[in-house]
Amino acid sequence: MQPTNPIPLWDNFPHKITKLSLDEAQLNNVRHLASCPIAELIKKCDSNLLIFPQDINQCKDSIGSSRIIRIDESTIYTGNIMGFVGYKNTRLRIYSRFAQADNHDFFIHYLLQKVFAVNLFDLKYTSNRDSIFDFLIYLFPAFLKRAMSQGLYREYQTKNYNDSNVRGRIDISRHIRQNIPFTGKIAYSSREYTADNAVTQLIRHTIDYISHHSYCGNILQNDEETKRNVAQIIAATNSTYNYRDRQRVINQNLRAIRHPYFSEYSNLQKICMQILRHEELKYGTKNDEIYGILFDGAWLWEEYLAIVLKDVMTHYTQKNSHFHLFRRENNTTFQQIVPDFYNSKLNIVADAKYVPLQEQDKLSGDQALSIYYKTVMYMYRFNCPIGFLIYPASNFQQEELYIEGKKNEVLYKIGLKIPQKSEKWNVFREEMGKSEKNILTFIKELKFPI
Repeated sequence: MQPTNPIPLWDNFPHKITKLSLDEAQLNNVRHLASCPIAELIKKCDSNLLIFPQDINQCKDSIGSSRIIRIDESTIYTGNIMGFVGYKNTRLRIYSRFAQADNHDFFIHYLLQKVFAVNLFDLKYTSNRDSIFDFLIYLFPAFLKRAMSQGLYREYQTKNYNDSNVRGRIDISRHIRQNIPFTGKIAYSSREYTADNAVTQLIRHTIDYISHHSYCGNILQNDEETKRNVAQIIAATNSTYNYRDRQRVINQNLRAIRHPYFSEYSNLQKICMQILRHEELKYGTKNDEIYGILFDGAWLWEEYLAIVLKDVMTHYTQKNSHFHLFRRENNTTFQQIVPDFYNSKLNIVADAKYVPLQEQDKLSGDQALSIYYKTVMYMYRFNCPIGFLIYPASNFQQEELYIEGKKNEVLYKIGLKIPQKSEKWNVFREEMGKSEKNILTFIKELKFPI
């Protein structure tokens, strides 16, 4: 069954099913994608569904427990999840809500290139190409660097030889087949700890694929570290590499590696598999397979703001936060808290919010707890007179919320402007740079309440 064109959706938006022109089979497939949390989908489809962040426990808001979409009888609801996902012949393409009318989603690409430190000077789009898949090529050098920082991947391999320098177990049957009449050679096998293995061969095939890509080949020449890493992989695999073996190498890597030391290679392996299986995953080859690439907008936005605000505020995660909410009489602390951003000298605290906050005044108890109450709690915990909620918006927006019953505590809702009329990538990048400077200036020049 041939796949249909992707169903276009936008994040944090209700989509009426009647306007999407779905047949009954497509609607059932969409319901299947909405049927369980992302963590369960990952278990079902393993490496065929790639999630960012790849460690679903890394996200404070628990991406693993959220769903790609929600659906009722009349409406499909999207949240913070963006990207591409397919099941059977049905594919969803979830754009950011800031995507252009022609679906040039510069915003998500800008966040990705910032977070993954990709030197992306030009972004070329074609109408028939799924740019989310193509962006994996731009991410490849970053994942290669992380993996190679742990050294060149090695594992034990059984190598077969037929020469006079015997240094392993003699293979009698192979020796008889190959060396009768006797020519002075002995057939034997040796167990070796080598860098020429299925994983490094997979990386080598990916390098070869990218180097011949129509407009991404130069990504492997962007900096000296990437050039050095590519050279090491080529040197390690040169004696056995054959481009005709690509499918065999892919099959050898269908099971994700689990190595306590080479931990970063598991993520690199997934990236390589997605790049090499581009068309196969894009159009689906197995009837019941879920496939695609998904990004958590809330995680991306927080990681992006950590880069923008690095000179004025410290970014905290569960790994580096030493703050707790309570202290017992014996001076032991408990109940860890993790503010997104905090500056002890300026005495300000901030939270990153990806939801369209300008549209949300009246919230339910659970929504208010996750959006407002938590930040107010941080303000009281750190005795901060000022707190920030920073979210993406179509224009720079500022709103001061004074806490009822208090004189000096102010919660600012700050909308960082996302350009809406940029037709070229370079123009979009320049406009985003201006938005970043504006918000930094606002924070630095802010007058504290008296």
